Amino acid sequence: MSGQAPPTLLQLAVQRLLRDEALAISALKDLPRVLFPALFKEAFNQGQTNILRAMVAVWPFPCLPVGSLMKTPHLETLQAVLDGVDMLWTQKFLPRRRKLQVLDLRNVHHDFWDVWVGMEEDGDCSEEAVCEKKQMAERCPRYALRRRLKVVANLCLRFHLNEHQTYLLQWAQQRRKFVRLCCVKMQIWALPVYTVRKVLMVFQPDSIQELELNTGWSLSSLVHFISYLDQMRNLQKLLLTRSHRNTFKVLTTPSDIQKCITKFVSQFSKLNCLQHLSMNGVYFSSEHMKQLFRSLKTPLETLSITMCKLSQLDLNSLSQSKSLHQLKHLNLRLVKLNDLYPVPFHDLLKSVAGTLQTLELEGCWMVDSQLITLLPALSQCSQLTRLSFCDNDISMAVLKDLLYHTANLRQLTQELYPAPLECYDDRGDVHLGRFTQLCPELMDTLITVRQPKGVSFASYICHECCQRCVYDLEIRLCHCQQ
Repeated sequence: MSGQAPPTLLQLAVQRLLRDEALAISALKDLPRVLFPALFKEAFNQGQTNILRAMVAVWPFPCLPVGSLMKTPHLETLQAVLDGVDMLWTQKFLPRRRKLQVLDLRNVHHDFWDVWVGMEEDGDCSEEAVCEKKQMAERCPRYALRRRLKVVANLCLRFHLNEHQTYLLQWAQQRRKFVRLCCVKMQIWALPVYTVRKVLMVFQPDSIQELELNTGWSLSSLVHFISYLDQMRNLQKLLLTRSHRNTFKVLTTPSDIQKCITKFVSQFSKLNCLQHLSMNGVYFSSEHMKQLFRSLKTPLETLSITMCKLSQLDLNSLSQSKSLHQLKHLNLRLVKLNDLYPVPFHDLLKSVAGTLQTLELEGCWMVDSQLITLLPALSQCSQLTRLSFCDNDISMAVLKDLLYHTANLRQLTQELYPAPLECYDDRGDVHLGRFTQLCPELMDTLITVRQPKGVSFASYICHECCQRCVYDLEIRLCHCQQ
C-alpha cells in the first residue's frame, strides 16, 4: 500500500480546472473565494499565464502577494500579472467594487498563502474556519483602501537595469494615474547616477525603508542624489559602502568637496525614522563624524562602522552621542583601535549596558591594556547574546580575566574569542603544543564561571592556507598544522 495521502477535494477541483484553460477562466466569476489562492498558486507553478492574467482581473482579496511565489524574476509571469491589473482597471464598474488594493512583488514570505492554501492540508473548510481565515487575509497592515493600486517591490540595481526591472518601471510610469509604485528596500550598486535618478522619479521616495548605497560615484555625483535622500522620510535602515577610492575622500580636498560632504551629512537630521546605520569602508573627517551623530534625531538600534580607522575625536563623538545610548547592535569590525585611549569606549558600553545584544570587535588590533579598561562596563551588558573578540592581541591572563567578567552575561549564545598570544611562536605562527594546552584551559575557566552555550577560541588566519586553528571543545587545525 502507498503511504501517500489521497488528494483532497480542493486539490481535485484545482486539478480539474487547470486541465481545461477555457473552463477555468469562464468559471472564475462564480468560483468560491476559498478556491482562488490554491488555483492561483498551482497555475503559477505550472506557468499557465492566461489563467493568471484572468485571475488577477477578478482577484477577490485586498492583497495579492505574488512576489513570494516568484523566487526568481520571470518576465512572462510578471507581464501576465500586470496585464491582469490592466484588465481590472479597464472593467466597467466603480473603483469601490474592486477588491485588490495591494500587489506585492517582493520575494519575501507572506502569511497569505499559508492561511488559504493550508486549508487543503488541515481539511477545515467549515464556514467558521473560512470566515476566520478571510478576516486574517484581509488584515493588510498600513494598507488603507485607496483609489490607486499600490504595487510594492524591492529593487537591487546592479550596473544596469535588467529586463524584469525595465518592464515594471515602464509599466508603472505609464499608469501613474491609477498605480502607486512603492519600493521598500532599494540596493544601488555601481549604477550611473542619472539612471538612479530616473528610477527614483517613478517611485514614492517616502516608501523606501531600507537603502543600500554601494557606488563608484564621486562626491560631485553624490550631491545630485542628496535631494532624493531628503525625501526618504520613512527610511529606517541605511548602509553606505565605499566601492571607489575617491567616493568619500576628505583629506586635502578642495572646499567645494568639503561643502558637498557637509550637505550630505546634514541630511541625516531629516531622517526621523532612522534606526540602523552602517558605514563600511566609509570615513568622514572628525568634524563631519561629529556633525553626523549630532544630526541623528532618533535613537539608533544598530551602528556598524567597519573597515576604517577612527580617530580619538571620533571615539569621543560616539561616546557623547545621545542617539547611541539605546543601541542593541554595535559592530566595529576591522576598525583599528590599538592606539586610542579606551575610556570613551568604556563610557559608550556603560551607557548601552541595558540594551546591547550583539558586540562585534573582531580585528580591532586591541591590546591587553585596552581590554582591561573595557571589562567593568562589559560585565554590565547583561542582554548580550553575541560577543566577538577574534583577531585581537590578548594575553592568557587578560583572556581569563575577560571570561570571569562574563559571569553575569547569561544570555550569551555565541562567544568568539582570540587564541591567547602565548599560542604563537616568534614568527607569529601557531605553536601547536601551546594551542592545544591553553585553549582547553580557557574553556575550563569559563565553565567554572557559568554554563556556556556556543564558545570558540580561534587563531589568526594562516597566511599559507587561509584557515584558522579553532578550539570549541574539540580542536580543528588549519591545513598547515594537520
